[in-house]
Amino acid sequence: MGVSLNTGRPGGGRRSRARRHSPMHEINVTPFVDVMLVLLIIFMVSAPLLTVGVPLELPETKGQQLQSNKEPLTISVQRDGKVYIQETQVALEEIAARLKAIAKGGYDEPIFVRGDKGIDYGTVMRVMGRIKQGGFSKVSLVTEAEG
Repeated sequence: MGVSLNTGRPGGGRRSRARRHSPMHEINVTPFVDVMLVLLIIFMVSAPLLTVGVPLELPETKGQQLQSNKEPLTISVQRDGKVYIQETQVALEEIAARLKAIAKGGYDEPIFVRGDKGIDYGTVMRVMGRIKQGGFSKVSLVTEAEG
């Protein structure tokens, strides 16, 4: 007298359960793509804001870029002779006083001078003279890399 307990599944019920809970062999990349798109949009919006806001056409040179650990003070001289410290317009006579008030590192604060390539040499030299008159000695001229 034999009893057959065959339920109709080959190999018994144990193997069937193992197949139902097997790990997926594919990666869901949708969340990754969503995060990358959000980061791309954030960087596209913020990248133009990282540059100084005074529009200039800088001259081109073949030189190496200075390495700096902190954000320097930037003085921009536009083609029409207007002078800006960071993004604030100042008179030529006020440059030394304003720099003394702004400089956190004292007279050792690095100052970058950005002069439009269409401006005359004398205007840039007058600005640099006012900076020197204020007691600052670390002055650099900013140019574009020749390409």
